[in-house]
Amino acid sequence: MSDMTHTWLNDLPKIELHLHLEGTLEPELMFELAKRNSIPLAFGSVDEVKKAYQFTNLQDFLDIYYQGAQVLINEQDFYDLTWAYLIKCSEQNVLHVEPFFDPQTHTSRGVPFKVVINGISDALADAKERLGITSKLIMCFLRHLDEQSAIKTLEESSLYTDYIDGVGLDSSEKGNPPEKFSSVFKQAKEMGYKLVAHAGEEGPASYIWSSLDVLNIQRIDHGVRAIDDPELMVRLIESQIPLTVCPLSNVKLKVFEEMSEHTILEMLEMGLCVTVNSDDPSYFGGYMTENFIALYDGLELSKSQAIRLVKNSIDASFAQKKRKKELYNLLSEFESE
Repeated sequence: MSDMTHTWLNDLPKIELHLHLEGTLEPELMFELAKRNSIPLAFGSVDEVKKAYQFTNLQDFLDIYYQGAQVLINEQDFYDLTWAYLIKCSEQNVLHVEPFFDPQTHTSRGVPFKVVINGISDALADAKERLGITSKLIMCFLRHLDEQSAIKTLEESSLYTDYIDGVGLDSSEKGNPPEKFSSVFKQAKEMGYKLVAHAGEEGPASYIWSSLDVLNIQRIDHGVRAIDDPELMVRLIESQIPLTVCPLSNVKLKVFEEMSEHTILEMLEMGLCVTVNSDDPSYFGGYMTENFIALYDGLELSKSQAIRLVKNSIDASFAQKKRKKELYNLLSEFESE
């Protein structure tokens, strides 16, 4: 790959719609926070942590993901985690982000909801003021837990609706169908939240159907298994329901063995509203620029395809109309340079 293309992909204005803040915890920060909070780690060094980041499936990853989150205790920890991600966004020209956070991962450890939300929202506010990065925050429910736990989390969020824009559904997909969370999503919709859900990553295409029809979601997170179902593909093309695809994550978790096998560009050419995102970049080997570079290296991503992917992200975002117009203008200026 040429240095010129590498630079072009980094400079390309980008929008990220599928990013778990807990999944941005770099090993160096993990050790720093563990020391700050006197939390023992199962790893002796940063190198040991990095060596542990070899996963064969989603559950292998989740096991270490939840272990890493144990070091997050205080508002400053959540601020530092979020700010480190936003600095990376600034370096890679990511202009708008819609990150996920998992309250249950923290409240189950005795960390108050307000500690989590205050640290994250302060960092997002500072990013808008200091870095020009706008954001919409999405609270996810852990699907391996029961719906009652999700409902309790939704109720806790009612004090912070000024900071939270939507709800999502993440964690172990297999054996945890969307229908399990029909009541909490109905309540979230009544509260005015935007609705998204992970579906069709390790789970089947049928989970995408039920996310749309039972949960009434507006955006599918992952969704790569949609290509297994021709009828679903027609529906997604006609409705332009967005898919927030995460290429490096899919390869790291063996959804695809190699990037050359990934279907994102095939889906793009078929007319689906697919987007590029980094998911859990600390664990999966790259942020937004690295994901675009991986598509260039593995699938010969063209500049016009890269531009279309970004346009899809703008369209799929929950940004205000005015902000979407600004993002389109910045992309147009970049194209014309």
